[in-house]
Amino acid sequence: MAETAKITIGGKTIDLPVLKGTTGPDVVDIRKFYAESDAFTYDPGFTSTASCESKITFIDGDAGILLHRGYPIGELAEQSSFLEVCYLLLHGELPTASAFTDFEHNITYHTMLHEQFDRFFQGFRRDAHPMAIMTGAVGALSAFYHDSTNVDDPEQRMISAHRMIAKMPTIAARAFKYFRGQPFVHPRNDLSYAENFLRMCFSVPAEDWKPNPVLTRAMDRIFILHADHEQNASTSTVRSAGSSGANPFACIAAGIACLWGPAHSGANEEALNMLMEIGTVDRIPEYVQGVKDRRYRLMGFGHRVYKNYDPRATVMQKTCHEVLAEVGDSDDPLLKVALELERIALSDEYFIERKLYPNVDFYSGITLRALGFPPEMFTVLFAVARTVGWIAQWKEMIEDPAQKISRPRQLYTGATHRPYVAVEKRG
Repeated sequence: MAETAKITIGGKTIDLPVLKGTTGPDVVDIRKFYAESDAFTYDPGFTSTASCESKITFIDGDAGILLHRGYPIGELAEQSSFLEVCYLLLHGELPTASAFTDFEHNITYHTMLHEQFDRFFQGFRRDAHPMAIMTGAVGALSAFYHDSTNVDDPEQRMISAHRMIAKMPTIAARAFKYFRGQPFVHPRNDLSYAENFLRMCFSVPAEDWKPNPVLTRAMDRIFILHADHEQNASTSTVRSAGSSGANPFACIAAGIACLWGPAHSGANEEALNMLMEIGTVDRIPEYVQGVKDRRYRLMGFGHRVYKNYDPRATVMQKTCHEVLAEVGDSDDPLLKVALELERIALSDEYFIERKLYPNVDFYSGITLRALGFPPEMFTVLFAVARTVGWIAQWKEMIEDPAQKISRPRQLYTGATHRPYVAVEKRG
């Protein structure tokens, strides 16, 4: 007999089915609760509500586990490539050699933007934030590629998915170049995904750009680590926008706008600012005491979901060391501060009791700075990586027969019915 949960309200007992996934917490199915009880459930932020059924990403925050289609994030980051992870998220399985060759070719040959699209950037002020440019530019893609906006056509859905994965680095690099006042660099079909992106960001006409395999691999890993993260704010935004039947380009633009919020994507910049504020190792004890006294916030530690060591942080720490050694900044004082702060946080009972473990943002800010990116680009890079997660989640939602238009309810606490009074009679 299937397990049920019972809720008694207004003298009436309602049986609610309990659904079980392949792993993770059970879910109480409340879809018929309102019809049977004339009451809503109340869950601000939906932190205790499963908004959908998904097979893409699983997180066990207490155990520090992150799986994409069942594969641990650490194994993917160390052994796979970002484009292979893209294929995995989109299709549910790792590709065969021939399937990956076809997929890689498809993405590579979609990286160019329509020539008229470049004029779009000229409409922004020269000092426009790169994320402002990204939000507008991605939303404008539907005006240039309207042949892949029919969400009811499986082929068009896949074409739009490939286009966004392919074109997002090109748009991001153009936002960076525009921000810096430098000429745009076109993509090249003989380079890998990450290598192409770095070249489009840092190549200048005055000198030859030389690829660096260490930095390219680091960029690829950063993309993998940020590819998807279950039903976070921006992913939920994409799904919510997509539930109305909006075209995929508009949905991803909505996700980028949500991602721009500092509570979602600003943690790596805040962690970098904290390390810069501390400055040197000898100032750490003073800062740590300030954290305990609630005078300072410890940025880059703890996570809303992970109550254990963030599995992405282990890979990010290693990547950070590799990049700093390659660019000659292995003696970076900020890295020394980061390492000592991590050591203290992992051994001090105050932080252990509160489960304030380092997360992926703790090291990513230092790494991105060493790669040559200013803080204004950190969220843009996040958006490039997360695009595949957004589009995979959007595609899954569109193909789910149980999906409905997003329509949360509310606990109304405003005024009840009031008669209208003409302006001349109001006291």
